[in-house]
Amino acid sequence: MTLQQLEYIVAVGRFKHFARAADYCKVTQPTLSSMIQKLEDELGLRIFDRRRQPVEPTRAGAEMIRRAEEVLRGARCLRDAALEEREALTGTFTVGVLPTIAPYLLPRFFPALLRDHPDMDIRIVEMKTAEMRRAIAEQRIDAGILARIDGLDELEFSTLYYEQFYVYVSESDPLAAERAIRTTDLAGSYLWLLDEGHCFRDQLVRFCSLPSASLSRKACSLGSIETFMRMVEGGKGVTFIPELAVLQLSEEQRRLVRPFALPIPVREVVTAVAPDFVRHRLLSFLSELIRASVPRNMLRHSAVERIAL
Repeated sequence: MTLQQLEYIVAVGRFKHFARAADYCKVTQPTLSSMIQKLEDELGLRIFDRRRQPVEPTRAGAEMIRRAEEVLRGARCLRDAALEEREALTGTFTVGVLPTIAPYLLPRFFPALLRDHPDMDIRIVEMKTAEMRRAIAEQRIDAGILARIDGLDELEFSTLYYEQFYVYVSESDPLAAERAIRTTDLAGSYLWLLDEGHCFRDQLVRFCSLPSASLSRKACSLGSIETFMRMVEGGKGVTFIPELAVLQLSEEQRRLVRPFALPIPVREVVTAVAPDFVRHRLLSFLSELIRASVPRNMLRHSAVERIAL
C-alpha cells in the first residue's frame, strides 16, 4: 500500500470517474486503474462499483476512502511541518484566488516572484469562495486569497489590503454626468453584474440595495468584470470594478470611472488557511510581497469615509 494509491482512490471518490481522476493525478487511466486494482487485491475488497455510472464506492470502499483522506492529511502535515522547521520556501504551494482579484493583483507581484525565485513552486488556481472553502478543507489548496465575508468561521484570516469599489459608466448613460454615484442613482440603470455565487456581486447588490439584476442575466454566461467593462465601453450600461482594476486603465478608460458617494464600499482582501496550517513562513513571504505590490493607501481602512462589506 502506498500514498500514491491512496491519492488515486480519493481522486476517483471525488470525481466519480476514472478518466477525470487520472487527469487530476497526472497519470494515464490504465496506470490509475491498475494501481487501484492492486490495492483492492491487497485489501481483499472492492473499493468501487465499476458497473455504475458515475462510479460509486462500495460501502466498504467509502470507509477506505475516508481513512485514506485522513492518512493523506497526516502525511501532508508531516511534510509541511518538516519544510517549516527547515524554514524552506520550497515544495509545491497552491493558492486559490478569486476571479475578481486574480487579474488585477497577480500581475503586480507574480511575474517578479517567478523571475526572482525560480526554484519556488507556487501554483495559482482561480476559484469562487465556496469552492475555495471546500478546497482548503480537502487540502487541495494550501491557502486562499479572497474577500472576507461572514460565514467562514472555520478558516483563519490575515489581512492583505483594503480595496474600494468604483462605478464604470458608459458615456451614453445618464450617470456619466455625475461626479459621484449614490446607490439610489443606480435604480434605473442597465447593470452588468456577475452571476450569483460571486461574493463581489453579492456584496454590491446588498450595499446598493438592488432588488433585482434581471437585465444583467442576459450576459451572465459572459460572466467576467473585463467582459462587462467592454460592454460599458461599447456604450451600454453600468458595472462595478475594484480599485486595482482602475490602476490598469488607460487615460481614456478612466474617464468612465466614477467613485461612490460617501460612504464608499470597500472589501477586505485576506489570506485564508485551515486551523492546522503550518507553512507560515512561506505564506508570510507571499503576503509581504503582495502588500508591497499595492499602493500604501490600500493597506489601511478609513472607517470615517468607507464602509466594509
